[in-house]
Amino acid sequence: MSRYEPPIQISPKILNLVAEISELLGRYAERERRAYSLRLRRANQIRTIHGSLAIEGNSLSIDQITTILKGKPVIAPPREVQEVKNALAVYDNFHFYQPEKESDLLAAHEVLMGGLMNESGLYRSGGVGVMSGKEVIHMAPPANQVPRLMKDLFNWLQRTEHHPLVASAIFHYEFEFIHPFADGNGRMGRLWQSLILAKWNPLFANLPIESLVHANQPEYYQAIADSTAQTNSAPFVEFMLEMISQTLKQQTVSEEQEGTQDLD
Repeated sequence: MSRYEPPIQISPKILNLVAEISELLGRYAERERRAYSLRLRRANQIRTIHGSLAIEGNSLSIDQITTILKGKPVIAPPREVQEVKNALAVYDNFHFYQPEKESDLLAAHEVLMGGLMNESGLYRSGGVGVMSGKEVIHMAPPANQVPRLMKDLFNWLQRTEHHPLVASAIFHYEFEFIHPFADGNGRMGRLWQSLILAKWNPLFANLPIESLVHANQPEYYQAIADSTAQTNSAPFVEFMLEMISQTLKQQTVSEEQEGTQDLD
């Protein structure tokens, strides 16, 4: 019985980005040793949550998310407030999740989507598509195929020899292709890529990559569409590595601690 291998052609661009990111991580680690604080970690976590939820249409601002984090009320749609509270709860448990465990993925989805849908923590029972605005850019595989596809994907993740930067992005794309849940797939895909990266290098636990993905949202969906059309995850891998590289550059070059909120 053959083992599933996600289709990808490793391009020179991917190899160059892996090398660039590795170098940037060294600079970022040095900056963290010199100047990193709990307050900045919290600020980056808030930017991460804001970016990931904004991609899915959540309208709450960074200031409003900070207010919710402090346990204070905000005037906003109840569903959007619940989305923020759930995301904060997931990131509070970030270090407890094991990226290679399918059961942890289901547990994280249950927290992320609790009170927002009936099937939180369960794979979908019906058809679903990947949406870019009002446009369907990909129809996901039938629901009865999801358990097998997800098992294959986790088995691949456990044995792959790809560099974690590449493997995390391949997993992210394959996850979005399968679209295993009725809702919350975008948030979960981005969360799980960060989790895979953080297991390799803990610095990724505090990098607000989702903030930059949100700023390049049309390109994010285009990369998914291109990878699907080409049956090759390389376009999406290249896009995500570019987002990681740009995030690291912003974090290391800027002397201003932009986005830091007073959480004392």
